Amino acid sequence: MIKVFEPRLSTKDKLSVLSSLNKSNISGSSEEVLKFESYLARTFDRKFAVALTNGTTALEVAVKSLDFNEGDEIIVPSFTIISCLSAIIRNGLTPVFCDVDPITWNMNIDNVKRVTTKKTKGVLMVHTYGLPADATNIKNFCDDNNLKLIEDTAEAHGQLEKRKKCGSFGDVSTLSFYANKHITTGEGGAVLTDSQELYDLMKQIINLDFKEPNRFNHKNLYWNYRISGIQASLGISQINSLNKTINLKIKQGKAYNQLFKSHTDFLQIPLSNVNESKNHYWVYGLVLKKQNHRDKLMKYLFENDIQTRQFFWPLHMQDSLPKKYRSINENLSSAEYIGENGLYIPIGPHLNLSKQKYVAKQIINYIDNSIVGKE
Repeated sequence: MIKVFEPRLSTKDKLSVLSSLNKSNISGSSEEVLKFESYLARTFDRKFAVALTNGTTALEVAVKSLDFNEGDEIIVPSFTIISCLSAIIRNGLTPVFCDVDPITWNMNIDNVKRVTTKKTKGVLMVHTYGLPADATNIKNFCDDNNLKLIEDTAEAHGQLEKRKKCGSFGDVSTLSFYANKHITTGEGGAVLTDSQELYDLMKQIINLDFKEPNRFNHKNLYWNYRISGIQASLGISQINSLNKTINLKIKQGKAYNQLFKSHTDFLQIPLSNVNESKNHYWVYGLVLKKQNHRDKLMKYLFENDIQTRQFFWPLHMQDSLPKKYRSINENLSSAEYIGENGLYIPIGPHLNLSKQKYVAKQIINYIDNSIVGKE
């Protein structure tokens, strides 16, 4: 089975972890964690970084750190991971869903403006599948309208938007270090900020609100979201390999583009760039232009030993969405269409060109036999 993704750890990664083990730097309070946070802040052009357990808790801590009031409206793209929705709702806020661009699969300023009301207090901006959102324009809009900006950069490590690093736009910006991310610690995440006040608060939130002089008298019922020193040591090594990882993905993405170029009447392939931003192909996504074929294609590929994943299912259509939020949306046709017809295919260090050609051949076989041949 050709997996949709399979991590590969280098000798340097393993030696970094071994060094941490040899020094007994394994806990969440070890010097390796502080070193990792320093590396992250520098890598993403921020003053502070708070490393924690995963990207989902990063979003929840990021939202909680901002001074929202219960019920405040937060704009979020409907086409994104469920973690964004849970971070809003678990903090007692109201999600307002915006659509995304049907070609880039990312939110843009027009999508945001279309759903902004007097009750809007923040925007959760997400960079999706290797291309950036319309970050500069969205940030400027938030600044002009006194809105807080939460930036989800889980899928955009090392990406730029108008020559500014993704992860440096938000009042708070989040990262995920899950095994399929361009920087991985197996599981893990971080929140980035330039605010000393927010940094100090988030450090309390992830550490059970321990505070001197009376360490065990807690003012708040916070959480233990600390990352371990072992994970941090892997993250430090991974940061040093970020450009190599991105360059490999770009090379593989370009190869797929060439392999599929004769079938773009039936497949929407990812853009190679948006303005000055090159696609980093965190995943390689495809949208079928003929409806009701996505799941059949996935079944066919699985039978031919190729693993795939469906695109995100739109947030406004989630079974878990409370009923009181279901009517707070406009026309979200792009999120619905790509959510119903999109999939992503294997990409990453476990793949060579021969395997890419095999994957593409099977997809083209399905199109020729089950779509073209049926017309």
